[in-house]
Amino acid sequence: MRKLVLQQAAISLDGYICEEGTEFWRSFGPAALPPAPDDGEYEEHFLAGLGRAGTHIMGRVTYESMAETWPSSTDSVAAYMNNTPKVVFSRSLATANWPESRIASGDTAEEVGRLKAEPGGEILAHGGVRFVQSLVRLGLVDENRLYVHPVAIGGGAPLFPDLGQPQGLRLLSSRVFQCGVLALEYRPMTEQELKAIVPVPDSGRELQVTLDAARDNPSA
Repeated sequence: MRKLVLQQAAISLDGYICEEGTEFWRSFGPAALPPAPDDGEYEEHFLAGLGRAGTHIMGRVTYESMAETWPSSTDSVAAYMNNTPKVVFSRSLATANWPESRIASGDTAEEVGRLKAEPGGEILAHGGVRFVQSLVRLGLVDENRLYVHPVAIGGGAPLFPDLGQPQGLRLLSSRVFQCGVLALEYRPMTEQELKAIVPVPDSGRELQVTLDAARDNPSA
């Protein structure tokens, strides 16, 4: 069974995604990097993560942006994106002309389940924000791979809005690079793990028992 890795190549210190049309995007552009020295170790680490992907998945808006950018790009990322199979999740897209790509228009959980059952490398999920948020809400993410950039935005597209309930994350690895980027890998906690660290909300009964005991035994 393949795992689904949710990758955010650029997320701010205050938790906002570099989504096209947001302040993050307008301020720093597609690379989402403030002025910083070149960092060969960071690039090597990032490309190694892309190299473990057997399938890239994304929503329509991200697909269209990438399909316009990567086929003609000479960037080191381009070959990883162009030569690896891609699945775009969309009910409105009629054709997917980027080589090695196809459309998934069915139920998201069912489509992802079929992809996980296929042989091959990791399923690497990109954007857009609504697509990745749906993966999180549906409980389909096996691992989060976050590249936190040294910027604070103050608003925009958060990665984890409206979860409905807390989602615990267990740290798998962390690495800081000279350029200021922090690479973090987490897996979602199980329900049992989360219950062990998040107390059950007090209904007030326990507090009342304590107050009654103190009233009945004021010298205690």
